[in-house]
Amino acid sequence: MTSSEPDQQGPEDTGALRVAVIGSGPAGVYTADALTRQQRVPVRVDVMDRLPTPYGLVRYGVAPDHTKTKGVAGALRRVLEHPAVRFVGGVEFGAGLTRADLARSYHGVVYATGAAVDRRMDVPGEDLPGSVAATDFVNWYCGHPDSELARFVLDAEETVVVGAGNVALDVARILAKTADELRHTDIPQPVLDVLAASRVRTVHLLSRRGPLQAKFTAPELRDLLALPGVDVLVSADQVDVDPAAVGTGTHELRMVARAARTNLRLLQEHARRAPEGRRRTVRLHFWARPQEILGEDRVRGVRVEHTRLDEGGRLVGTGRTTDLDAGMVLRSVGYAGAPLPGVPFDTRGNTVPQEDGRVLDEEGRVVRGDYVAGWIKRGATGVIGTNKSDAAGTVRALLQDAPALREAAPALVPLEQVLDERGITHSDYDDWLRIDAAEARQASELERGERVKLHGWDAYRKVVDG
Repeated sequence: MTSSEPDQQGPEDTGALRVAVIGSGPAGVYTADALTRQQRVPVRVDVMDRLPTPYGLVRYGVAPDHTKTKGVAGALRRVLEHPAVRFVGGVEFGAGLTRADLARSYHGVVYATGAAVDRRMDVPGEDLPGSVAATDFVNWYCGHPDSELARFVLDAEETVVVGAGNVALDVARILAKTADELRHTDIPQPVLDVLAASRVRTVHLLSRRGPLQAKFTAPELRDLLALPGVDVLVSADQVDVDPAAVGTGTHELRMVARAARTNLRLLQEHARRAPEGRRRTVRLHFWARPQEILGEDRVRGVRVEHTRLDEGGRLVGTGRTTDLDAGMVLRSVGYAGAPLPGVPFDTRGNTVPQEDGRVLDEEGRVVRGDYVAGWIKRGATGVIGTNKSDAAGTVRALLQDAPALREAAPALVPLEQVLDERGITHSDYDDWLRIDAAEARQASELERGERVKLHGWDAYRKVVDG
């Protein structure tokens, strides 16, 4: 990591609104984009991240074989290269750098830290070895530097994935694909080697509700159903549902209903196909709620209770159970935001309380200079593009407050001065470009697509430190 250098300010910085954005994922970068696109108020934006690499879940959450979705990084890159935007990596908010520190250097702070904590199922056996949050598995195959290679060995022939969202389908698809099918992706080579040696043969995908209530999208479902060399099994009786059960209402509800009917049609068509005895199997279980993870010293299986919807549309158990053999359970039942030091937090919604993007304290009063964007603002909902309009809303509020913010903090000091006083070193955008170039070279050397991610903190430090 590089040590701090004097803040380079030009004449255009005089009187500029200085904003810190905490988090360099889509929400954070779209916030910087909205700030720099407007012409009313001159701005200088520092986008901070505890990692030396930007893009957040675009880099460490989007499945490696979804190259089209990962292409949004190109648009995010253009924002970070704007003359009024600076990327500050290797700086963790709350770990040495406080809100009071930021108040010395910025008129406003926008928290865009996402929702990276997994939700729990709260069933017996959930903490047995072999029961893992899907977020950990995603971090592992996406090459997050915090994830250790030995975290997963994939020695269980049967695996259960709990969840019916896109992440659950991503996890099932990565487990079902061969290493050769993933060679063109940016998966780190050591991780690809583990996937090549995987003993997984059957993946059970559990959904508490039926096919009309599943949260995955049609493109994700199509990708799973079309996997070569994989039998995807769907029980006809579980998808024997009247599509008219999806009602109408607002435009948003009609869109949801249309997507649900598309999913149902795809599943019903697939249920009519006979299995072909392929090398791997993905079995979809609807109306199946994990009741207990079985095992003593480690995961040996999952007890599933069959469910239904009552007349009021509420999910209820039937009392009937089935035991599935499994040596690993991956829990994909949702993401939650994590509290930030010194920032108000709503433990019920796992978000920062806010109004129009302005942070609110426990009494519902606006915290001057504090704003939120993205999942930490609204919860883990929407797609990548949703963050764009969300960030724009927060920026509108921030710009309305700009005169008062500048009046409250007329004399600011450079961030570098604060970092030096705290003994904090940081990386910058040039360091990220060095990592980017190293990953492109590695891909060329391995003859593997456009990029192969570096693996682990040591590899990053070696590149950045030269």
